[in-house]
Amino acid sequence: MIQPATPLVQVRDLAKTFDVSAPWLNRVIERKPKQMVHAVDGVSFSIERGKTLALVGESGCGKSTVARLLVGLYQPTRGDVRFDGQPTDAAQPAAGLRTLRRRMQMIFQDPYASLNPRWKVLDIVGEPLREHGLIHGAQSADALRNRVGELLLSVGLAAADSEKFPHQFSGGQRQRISIARALATEPEFLICDEPTSALDVSVQAQVLNIMKDLQRTRGLTYLFISHNLAVVRHVADQVGVMYLGRLVELADKAELFGHPRHPYTRMLLDAIPDIRMSGRARTPVQGEVPNPLNPPAGCAFHPRCPHANARCSAERPALTVFQGVQVACHAVQEGRI
Repeated sequence: MIQPATPLVQVRDLAKTFDVSAPWLNRVIERKPKQMVHAVDGVSFSIERGKTLALVGESGCGKSTVARLLVGLYQPTRGDVRFDGQPTDAAQPAAGLRTLRRRMQMIFQDPYASLNPRWKVLDIVGEPLREHGLIHGAQSADALRNRVGELLLSVGLAAADSEKFPHQFSGGQRQRISIARALATEPEFLICDEPTSALDVSVQAQVLNIMKDLQRTRGLTYLFISHNLAVVRHVADQVGVMYLGRLVELADKAELFGHPRHPYTRMLLDAIPDIRMSGRARTPVQGEVPNPLNPPAGCAFHPRCPHANARCSAERPALTVFQGVQVACHAVQEGRI
């Protein structure tokens, strides 16, 4: 019997809490307790090699925090991240951690803020090569210029663009430079934090197609973070829906778009314009995301859910497998939807 391959990325019970309290003296004078935000609260998932998992949800649901936890920009409050079977936390030896960092890279959301305006593209894309010692020796300057040229060509830019500054490029071209920089260390895993949200729709399509082509040719694994379900439908193999720091549904793309289970997933899909005018029934969901400093008891979504009952307001549902899909909803598990 063939053993199933170990997923490249495994995340177990990941949590991150931020202290957002007022300064100590203010708290003493006003007699206020510490205030904590549970930005990510017990998230678990895995990503197979060469596949794309998309995390979707409204702003403030914890998607970007998950991305930063995976690459080590934040230390988790609880839980662990394993990459190719190895833990990625700071307890690892420095040399092992450095090798892991080289194998995973991140593409940030804002192409205007993520590139140093005082550096030429040659320095921006070449920095990871120098930092990880991938270019060295007597011929390092020529080797660096040639390698940066190859990387720029791979994302649809010209090798001569290496002598320009970021302000000489459009938003879409800047994001291509960010992708070239992320590819410099030849990573296996790319974390893409809303890489197209700051771009025009036509440019979005170009950048997404480049990313799909790179995945095909290099066998890349992606964690793709977005609030745009049309983009997710184009790039993802699996989709995880987040709400207030927790996963509420995790399913294959076709299953999630064809048969959404969780009421919040249905709400997100109902927000997509019905261009075909199919006349399908829609269930409007009222209200807004609750204050994360004071989340509701029980299921966090129950104040906005048309199917909520007393159990939903008292008991938090666990993410369990239901008809082959992971979903956290009492109404689904009890057959009320």
